[in-house]
Amino acid sequence: MLGLSLVHRYLAPDESLAEVLFGLIMALTITAGARMFAEAGQFDLHRLVLATVGCNVAWGAIDAVLFVLGGLFHRSRRARFHRALRSARDQTDALAALEAEFALEDEPLEFRPADRARLYESLLTLSAHATPAQPRLRRRDFAAAFIVFVLVSATALPGAIPLLLFADSNLALHVSNLLLILLLFLVGYWWGHYTDVHPWRAGIIVMLLGVCMVLIAVILGG
Repeated sequence: MLGLSLVHRYLAPDESLAEVLFGLIMALTITAGARMFAEAGQFDLHRLVLATVGCNVAWGAIDAVLFVLGGLFHRSRRARFHRALRSARDQTDALAALEAEFALEDEPLEFRPADRARLYESLLTLSAHATPAQPRLRRRDFAAAFIVFVLVSATALPGAIPLLLFADSNLALHVSNLLLILLLFLVGYWWGHYTDVHPWRAGIIVMLLGVCMVLIAVILGG
């Protein structure tokens, strides 16, 4: 659990689980699509291992960079919003901008109109007394990016291990695919612990959606 707490120090649970899910789908796409490019049903398992691990490592690096850029974009956008908020014509426009930026429609709570109004008035007061910080890269951004890279890259290993253990290429590929599909279920099951969805139901849903996305990717040549 120490490793999990370290991950969640830099990534929210939905972010870390999404990265693991992304890595599993990438690996399963490679192993499930291997038959389309094999001759006479035989596979070069070592090349398949290199392709699976290499693909996840490459996309892990890409996803890490995009994660950092996304965080910087979000902070820069918010800084610009708060500067624009101060130039609003009047309090009514400022409150309308706050309500549009921090909408509560997706919250699982019903707020009374008076409470909503007080919340936005408080946000406006806080914003008026605050100084927007200059958006910049932070140390935790690089730590989070490294964790993203590790999560996406490491998810290729469970699928690669059977390819190294079994001499029969068809058996190795079947075991690899089944193991990755099982891990899709486990990711969904764990996801359910953070939501109101029953873990078993979440596991089955995520597994089926993951397999469907893999099939679509394989059919389209991805």
